[in-house]
Amino acid sequence: MPEKKDNRHENGEQTVQRLDKWLNISCLFKTRAQATKACDDRKVKVNGDVAKPAKMIKAGDILTIKNKNGTFVNYTVTTLAFKNVSAKDARSLYIKEEIELTDEARELMKLHYKSLKKLKPKYKGRPTKKERRKMDNLKKGSLPWT
Repeated sequence: MPEKKDNRHENGEQTVQRLDKWLNISCLFKTRAQATKACDDRKVKVNGDVAKPAKMIKAGDILTIKNKNGTFVNYTVTTLAFKNVSAKDARSLYIKEEIELTDEARELMKLHYKSLKKLKPKYKGRPTKKERRKMDNLKKGSLPWT
């Protein structure tokens, strides 16, 4: 039977935590569902890599989050918290650093995200019967309006 990896420090404290939980506890997102959605929409990176909500983070990791207005903010994780804390205490969980982008870089980012939207499927999960029929008709070459 394989041994389960223990993520605890010598003094009994946990050394890693789920990304979506930490984003919620640190008050960067109001709810854990919002944090999960931001990760699913590829708006959160951990150490330069796009991260899923279940990604385990530790102190010292650098999170890059894209805000609604298109700006990027780096957050360096200083400590982990496993219970909800006040907003004042939550600010001590990270160090915030805003990233300034040139106009050219912003334009490139817009083009990049436009191309990603075309590749991303409209619906998550399994297609419905109606959607499956539409896909079959498109594959056969018949026109959907005839």
